[in-house]
Amino acid sequence: MLSREQLIADIAREVVTRLAAEPVMRSDGGAVAARPAAVRAGDGVFETVDEAVRAAVEAQRQLAGMSLSERGAVVDVIRRVCEERAEELARRELDETGIGRLDHKIAKLKAVRQVLGVEAMRSDARSDKSGLCVIERAPWGVIGMVLPATHSAPTMASNAVNVLAAGNTAIFSPHPAAAKVAAYALQVFNREIQKATGLANAITTLVEPSIKSAEQIFHHKDVALLCVTGGPAVVEAAMKAGKRVIAAGPGNPPVVVDETADLDAAAAAIIAGAAFDNNLLCIGEKEVFVVASVMAPFMAAMRKAGAVELRAQAIERLSQAAFTFDGKGKGCGRAHLKKELVGKDATVLAEAAGVRVPGGTLLLFGETSEDHAFVQEEQMMPFLPIVRVSDVDAAIAGALRAEHGYRHTALIHSRDVANVTKMARVMNTTLFVHNAACTAALGLGGAGYLSFSIATPTGEGVTTPLTFTRERQIAIGGALRIV
Repeated sequence: MLSREQLIADIAREVVTRLAAEPVMRSDGGAVAARPAAVRAGDGVFETVDEAVRAAVEAQRQLAGMSLSERGAVVDVIRRVCEERAEELARRELDETGIGRLDHKIAKLKAVRQVLGVEAMRSDARSDKSGLCVIERAPWGVIGMVLPATHSAPTMASNAVNVLAAGNTAIFSPHPAAAKVAAYALQVFNREIQKATGLANAITTLVEPSIKSAEQIFHHKDVALLCVTGGPAVVEAAMKAGKRVIAAGPGNPPVVVDETADLDAAAAAIIAGAAFDNNLLCIGEKEVFVVASVMAPFMAAMRKAGAVELRAQAIERLSQAAFTFDGKGKGCGRAHLKKELVGKDATVLAEAAGVRVPGGTLLLFGETSEDHAFVQEEQMMPFLPIVRVSDVDAAIAGALRAEHGYRHTALIHSRDVANVTKMARVMNTTLFVHNAACTAALGLGGAGYLSFSIATPTGEGVTTPLTFTRERQIAIGGALRIV
């Protein structure tokens, strides 16, 4: 009789096999001509977890002996490849997954140049009459990293910049739905890194990733630290491995629009964020709470800015296409997101809603109640529910409920500093954005910095190279004192 682990692995393998045999549907509903080529071993791609980890261990020993500037040269290769081959990698990812938008996937790869590398590394010191203490940031070694299907290549590149700058190497476990582009990008990175610096297998992965291989990575004795970007199930599995976990978990970012907001600016920012890559971003605006006194002009501002409003019946049809419900009645019970419309274009959603919209429409929106599935579930598609509330306090309270305590991201559009401060304190999220699109929190149109792993459940926040280091203190006796 098969064990539970063997059964899971067999099921995962069968799913991947069937996916490979089916045509991929693009976000516009059209089929891609052919599946990406099968993954072959080499340049950091291995048949087994043991082989991949062993290669990463050897690479880490070499990397640890490099100077900070030499690590910087490794990181610069990844940034350069993402810039030069952004369109190729983005097209491969879109063709494999069938979700999102090509132009926005290109933008995500080009943005990797803003991910912090060796420039974020630092040493600290303190001294008193007893002597001197130097605090260094040391690497962990080999880091096991799980990638999502939504941003496979950009997340790999972003995480690689962070971990390599800190002196670590990594073994990646990509989502099966985006495993081919992950392996291809990894092989390109490794070839270029070896050519430029002589370092081989700086990052590794598997020919055929699965649930079983991910669990092997989690429990491997030579994997020192885990970083998981994905859903609650994979985060929970990683937590059981008995190692430190940096977990980038779910989000359901709410937006508040109060009566003092610049409504035209708010609408433009909300559309830019919610429509980015068809709302696949975990930081993307997912629901909006609008004070009743400005509801009508706000909806007009959304229409003026190019979003298309759906009426109640169309929203109901879209809901039935996007969710299944536990209850017997129509729209009753706990909602469960279907996969068919995730990351698809607004025109595809409109068709499911039974309406026609102009080609190139970026976002659909419409008024719903607070308890609607589109408000309460992280739906990752370009439809934005708008909830009418009595005042800003009701808006903040609704936003807190809809965010579900994930402490991920929240946004407000307001000219009232007291309202902004109140919401920021109540939400206590990792990212909080005022009068801008969600992307401002990650340095895209704002002063933040970029990473595609935002560790909310475990509290590290937007990851940097320092996230992947161990603090090490070196104490020197009182004989050495300069001041």
